[in-house]
Amino acid sequence: MKSYLIIALLLLSAPIVSSGQTKTPAEKQADRIATREKLRALLDTSGPKKGIGISFRQSTKEPFNFVGMLNEGLKNADSFEVVVGVSTDETIGFRIYPHYKGAYINVNKAKDSTGLMRQLLRLSDKNFLFWGMDGTADIFAGYTFTLESGFPERALEIVLYSIRPLDKYVGEMQPSVDGSPAPAE
Repeated sequence: MKSYLIIALLLLSAPIVSSGQTKTPAEKQADRIATREKLRALLDTSGPKKGIGISFRQSTKEPFNFVGMLNEGLKNADSFEVVVGVSTDETIGFRIYPHYKGAYINVNKAKDSTGLMRQLLRLSDKNFLFWGMDGTADIFAGYTFTLESGFPERALEIVLYSIRPLDKYVGEMQPSVDGSPAPAE
């Protein structure tokens, strides 16, 4: 009887081993590099497509980021600066910064900061992309993909097609940003 009790206690106290193996730092880095190269190929092919119209280049400051500018076909924003990066946590993140009147839209410099932040929260609820503010209070639209199920090529392209329509929301933000009226639709 004691032997069964001891076996049961040993089984209960044994560490749980997951079926996934832990990767070494070198394996994680190799995976990150492979993902970056897949992302590079996708951005080189899809970025210039009609409806997207963004040429990407690898960042000189952060080798796992790609940067592109959308400058044409916008009514409200001057441009959109698009940063796409591969993280160390097996994700791909988009950060899309609208440029308005020659600068980033900054919450601290907005005519109505509280109103702008309320708009961002509301837009995060009703948009495909979420809206946020970075550490310098510049606003951006974003999306983050986890790579647990593989490289999401088609989904990444859908985000690229979703950038141009953000121009409408920059127009809606104008009263909070600088006090100018929102454009009529």
